[in-house]
Amino acid sequence: MSSLALPAYLASAASTLSLQNEILSGCASSEDTLFQTYLLSWSDSFGDVPEILPTKQSVLDHPGIAADRALVESNLSTSFQLASFGAVSSPHSGDWLFALPISPCGLYLHDEAVMIAVSVRLGMAICVPHNCHCGS
Repeated sequence: MSSLALPAYLASAASTLSLQNEILSGCASSEDTLFQTYLLSWSDSFGDVPEILPTKQSVLDHPGIAADRALVESNLSTSFQLASFGAVSSPHSGDWLFALPISPCGLYLHDEAVMIAVSVRLGMAICVPHNCHCGS
């Protein structure tokens, strides 16, 4: 989440910059130094800032997300880890989460089915014996 904080601030500040400049036009110091400092920080990390600063956060997110993805991918060692990362990184891999549980239409999963689906998705063992704390 911390890698998204800077782009979120910059996109928010950029979208209100013209209004802010208009409101502060009569003040002695109308320049937003904090915005300029963070903009410089972003450009130090990811290169030149686009000519017109985007007000859409996703445009500013992409370089940081790509860097984070490369870092995670470089630390994967087994073929299982690489395959799992590739599966969860593929487009539309999480679309099943958007399915609405509308039972009259037949779109309903029992709790056990959801637990199994999530366990399989996370690569967890799902059929393992349970040892109760009472010893049985």
